[in-house]
This record gives sequence, structure tokens and C-alpha cells, in this order.
Amino acid sequence: MKFCNRCLYPANHALNIILDMQGVCSGCRVHEEKYQIDWAIREKELDVILTQYKNRENSSYDCVIPVVGSGDDFFVVDLVKNKYGLNPLLVTYNTHFSTKVGVRNLARLITKLDCDHMMSTVGPETIKEICKVTLKKFGDMYWHVTAGTQTFPVQVATKLDIPLVIWGVNGWLDQVGMFSHHDRVEMTKKVRKEHAMRRVDVEDLIGESGTVTKKDLQAFTYPSDTQLEHSRVRGLYVGNYLFWDSQKQIENVIERFGYETHVQERTYNTYESIHCVNNASVHDYVKYLKYGYAKVSDHVARDIRLKRMSKQYGLEKIKKYLSVKPKALPLFLDWIGMSEVEFISCIDPFRDDQAWKKNSHGTWSCIGSIIEHKLDLQTGEEVEVVDPREYVLTELLEDQKVFDDYILLGRSYIDQFNYKAVEG
Repeated sequence: MKFCNRCLYPANHALNIILDMQGVCSGCRVHEEKYQIDWAIREKELDVILTQYKNRENSSYDCVIPVVGSGDDFFVVDLVKNKYGLNPLLVTYNTHFSTKVGVRNLARLITKLDCDHMMSTVGPETIKEICKVTLKKFGDMYWHVTAGTQTFPVQVATKLDIPLVIWGVNGWLDQVGMFSHHDRVEMTKKVRKEHAMRRVDVEDLIGESGTVTKKDLQAFTYPSDTQLEHSRVRGLYVGNYLFWDSQKQIENVIERFGYETHVQERTYNTYESIHCVNNASVHDYVKYLKYGYAKVSDHVARDIRLKRMSKQYGLEKIKKYLSVKPKALPLFLDWIGMSEVEFISCIDPFRDDQAWKKNSHGTWSCIGSIIEHKLDLQTGEEVEVVDPREYVLTELLEDQKVFDDYILLGRSYIDQFNYKAVEG
């Protein structure tokens, strides 16, 4: 396995990555654009674009913003509403895997930024069955989350005649350099299927289960080309127009809005994915079992590129978290009704042979992770650390029992007298 000699990303990245002649990955090269672009000009471009959608006749909302209550959501909503003056409708696909801190942060977002909000909740038994199907068919327990979060906002925009959906950062650009900042790529039906959903769409599930019908899959069915042509919905990434720095943005959100942070099992980042029990635990563990890298690798790569972490320190973080088996796994297995043996058997066919090898006794070993390679960190490129900073851990308003329960529906408001996620 080859690794980027700047950010330590592996060459087998699931989103595809290119290492150049200097051994530097495409993600790092595209990140360099951030220091070359005149962002003041870009912000003026964004202002011109958003002005076109303000105060439309016969419409209550100027745009749709997908949210889960993350720190990035606070940043985007605050920017769109308070700086550019649009009236957004916030929409959330219910993952079924919510945490207490996530429920409170979402309620805090709706309350403090005073926005209308709409949520889609698919029946729990339907979601469990879809999870079983996608695990067995694709080795993916998180498909419904990706599909739902990428579909529901556009469904709402189409049905309510709101022609603009505003997203945060283009992850495929930011992580692996799939696009350039100069491309100003927008969120489209093609981008959703080919990149977000890895070419697995709702039609691939039809007929795979005796209990899940085409009607049950409507929540994941993207509007037709005819509907899109009629509604002219546009998907805009604000990350194309601003120097996207999630850590700094969220630290501002913590100070201004009281955003709560929380520790995670499989990464040192206490800001992201904390709304979901499984995003940075079971789902991330599956990524490790398939490819030999994980979310901690994503976070290290980004922090190295932002000149906050040395390669040596980043490697130490990866070694600490990469192979951690999540304590949240038994909760997921109980929820879906599977044994651990069944669960792993669903993952095994999708292990990347560059990263995993099975011996004659049937035991898998990770041969392609960065932990198994003796990298010479003195060679290659080292980004100078100019802004070292740790992730802030805030005080929680109530105990977080991540490994005991999922929250299907929590409170949608929060105030100084009633802040609890579920009970008053």
C-alpha cells in the first residue's frame, strides 16, 4: 500500500485518490488552492447568487438547508440567514441513531437561529429491514442515512417550489480532490448517485426483501428528471465560496450558540458526527474492516493540510484509534437483530485485498493499514505546523449514554428551563 507522503492518506481510498510523482495526493494538491484563491472575490460571487433567491413572490422560503444539528450546520444557517438575509427552511432526515447531545444541538440550532424545520422519519421496522438488505448486498449498514440525507432536502425543495438547496462543503473535493475549487461543482442527481451513494440507488433494493416495497422506498427516491426540470432546483455548496475550516467555524459556534461537543471512540475529533451513535463508531468500523483506514485518517489528513498537526503526531493519532472495536456495536446488533458473526460475514466479501488478507485458518489480518507499514516520516513533504490547536470538550447538559439507546424522536426546542433531549 502506498500513502500520501504529506497527509498519510492511503492510495486505496474509497473515494479514489491520485498520488503524483512527488507522492502527494490529489486531496493535498486541491487543498493548496485554498491559499491561492481570492476568497473576498468568491464571497462577492456568493452574495450575487444568493440575492437572486431572496424575497421571491408567493414563497415563504428562499432556500432549503439540510441539517442534523452539527457545528457546520450552525455555521451555514447563521451565514445564510444572518449575513445574507435569506429565509431558510431547515430539513432533517431522521437517521434513527440519534444521541442526546445530537438532539439538543439540533433543538439548539432551531431555537437559537429561529428557523422553521421539517423532519422525515421512516418507519423503524422498514429502516431495520433496509439495513439488513444493504449490509448483505453491499456491506453497508449506513446506506439509508446517506440516501435519506441526500434525497429528502431535494424532495422538499421540489414539492414546495423552493429552487435552492444550500449544502456546506463538497466532501469529495475537500477529502480527495475529486474536483477543483475552480470548478465550483454543484450538488446534482448525478453527483448524488455516483459519489455520495457509490452508484447504489433505490432501484437496486427493489425486490431484495419480501417486506420492503417500492412504496416503502419513497423516502429514498430522488425526484424525476421531469420534476427537476420543472422545479429548477439548484444545489449550492458554500464551501466553493468560503475558505472552509470546520474546526475554526465550530469553535465560533461553541462560543456564540453553546454548541455541545463530545468524545468519540474512534477519533480524537470531538466536534463532528456526535449527533449519531453509529457514524464515527459502527459505520466507521465497517470502513476500517473494508479498506484499512477510517475517520481518524480523514481527520488527520485534514489537520495536517490545515497546518495544525505534524505527520508524526498524526500517525500517533491513527495508531491510537484505527483498530478500536466500538462499544456501540452490541447496541446496533441488538437493534437490527443480528449476531456479530452474521454481521462480519456481511462485511467479509467487501474487504479490499490491498488492505486485508485471509490466512489458511480463515482469520483476517490487516496488511494494508498505515500501522502495518514502517513509514519513513523524514522523507517526503512535511507541512509546517503554524496553528496547533486541540478540539474543545464542552460540559454536557445531561449524561450521554451512547451505548445504551438510540433516540428516535427527541425535543425540537431548548431553553434554560427545559434542555433535556427526551424527558422534561
